[in-house]
Amino acid sequence: MKKLLTATAAIAMFAGAAQAEDVKIGVILGFTGPIESLTPDMAAAAEMAMKEVSDSGKFLGGSAIMPVRADSTCVDSAAASAAAERLITADKVSAIMGADCSGVTGAILANVAVPNGVTMISPSATSPGLSTAEDNGLFFRTAPSDARQGQVLADVMGARGITEVAVTYTNNDYGKGLSDSFIAAFEAAGGTVTINAPHEDGKADYSAEIGALAAAGGQVLAVLGYADQGGKGIIQAALDTGAFDTFALGDGMYAEALLADLGADMEGSFGSVPWSEGAGSDAFAAQAEANGVNGSGPFTRESYDAAALLAMAMQKAGSADPATVAANVLDVANAPGEQILPGELGKALDIIAAGGDVDYVGATNVELIGPGEAAGSYREYTITGGKFQTVQFR
Repeated sequence: MKKLLTATAAIAMFAGAAQAEDVKIGVILGFTGPIESLTPDMAAAAEMAMKEVSDSGKFLGGSAIMPVRADSTCVDSAAASAAAERLITADKVSAIMGADCSGVTGAILANVAVPNGVTMISPSATSPGLSTAEDNGLFFRTAPSDARQGQVLADVMGARGITEVAVTYTNNDYGKGLSDSFIAAFEAAGGTVTINAPHEDGKADYSAEIGALAAAGGQVLAVLGYADQGGKGIIQAALDTGAFDTFALGDGMYAEALLADLGADMEGSFGSVPWSEGAGSDAFAAQAEANGVNGSGPFTRESYDAAALLAMAMQKAGSADPATVAANVLDVANAPGEQILPGELGKALDIIAAGGDVDYVGATNVELIGPGEAAGSYREYTITGGKFQTVQFR
């Protein structure tokens, strides 16, 4: 009898082990390209959430999550689509945390995710156009749309008494969408846009662009671009020529690397970036510090939340089958349910496994308010003494 029990226990043990297989989640971000200084911390934050889920031992019967990275480049839609295709067909990921920049995110969604039925949660693709993309219910994001950011940036300028502004934007979906949103809000409030000019990333010389912007004039130059390429080049050229000395910055310009290179000459410049405060943000900061992750950068909180939502949606579905993930994202993201903060993902998995409901607050006060749309707050900041200093949250 004892031998029979031992054999039965062994069979049960191996059956459990067979069921607890690794689940792969793609992490596709621009590890090269115009935001490459931001993405390592974003990836680390997302992978911190995945590790928290795996270490709990409570995910899908003891399964672990294996992150698989891929490079979106941020700007090359063909390369991004090919990378996502490899994630799905070769690596067999169950979902995608990403992408980051709006243009490549839209390309991956249309060319790869929708045809393969794979859920995407982006931490940073903010183009308003993604709100109405044909996504078959597969696309979500944890950062608010630039339709909101444009209004916030216009409000910030109004509060500072700025009535005339020159605008330059990176020539892609993100830059155009943010520019359109900002200009509509700024002009509706009585402001004047002296010029609205696109710029290309990756150029060695932006003197021609600065010449046109300087000729139009304005109290400040709004730079709606990327901190590691064109946006930085525009600011450097403006400073070199004395065309502008104060800049209004979109979220793609928020980077410590920019301050390290140009911050001393950007005193009084200002901007907005998706950010949150409160218990969830504090819990994330503590979790990041404990895990040796730099959680102080932009979109790190959103990245953690995106990964956490994917894991909880799979737990709610009882499966990592890609076909089951999307239908459960809103259920775990929003009320009703027990509120869940960073560091409490094991608790969330227990509640879900027992048939209960969770309301994931996360690091960014998560609230998904519609197709591809998230509510959210923005941090208004000023560059003072070569550092980003918080003014308020909006």
